[in-house]
Amino acid sequence: MDVVEGLDVEREIGRVGEILSEYEKKRGVLITTLHRIQEEHGYLPPEVLQNLSRKLGLPLAEIYSVASFYHQFHFTPRGRKIVRVCMGTACHVRGAPKVLERLQEHFKIDVGETTPDLTMTLETVGCVGCCGLAPVVTINEEVVGELTPKKVDDVIEAIERSNGDGKA
Repeated sequence: MDVVEGLDVEREIGRVGEILSEYEKKRGVLITTLHRIQEEHGYLPPEVLQNLSRKLGLPLAEIYSVASFYHQFHFTPRGRKIVRVCMGTACHVRGAPKVLERLQEHFKIDVGETTPDLTMTLETVGCVGCCGLAPVVTINEEVVGELTPKKVDDVIEAIERSNGDGKA
C-alpha cells in the first residue's frame, strides 16, 4: 500500500476514476487527439472531426469550440513552409513591413493565407526573440535574419524550390 502523509494513494486514484464521468474522460483525451489529427493531416479536416464526434460521443460544436480556442489548431490546409514575419519593434523599424509586403505581392496571398499549391502559409508574429538580427522571418523552424531586399528574394527562391524537407 502506497501511503503519502496519511492518504492511501491507490484508493484516492480509484475515487478520482469513480468521480470522473465517461463524458469527462472523453473530454480529457480531446486535445491530445486533436493534436494527433493535425500532425497526421496538417490541419483538422471537417470529416475527421465529425468522425471524432461520433467516436467520443461529444457534440461536434463542442469539439470546434475547444479547437478554435487554441491558436495552434487550424481548420484549413497549411503550406509545407510556414513563413512567419516578425513584426516586433526592432524588426518593424528595420523594414519588416516591406518584407511582408514583398512576400504578399510575390505569392499573391495575405497574412493567414496559404498558396493554392500548399507551398507556403504566411503569418506574422509579435516577436521571434532575435532582435539583433532584425528584420527576421522564420521558415518552419529556421530563422533567417538581417533581411535585405536581395535576401528576401533569396528566401522567396528557396521557398519555391523547397521540397517540404523543412529547410528553406
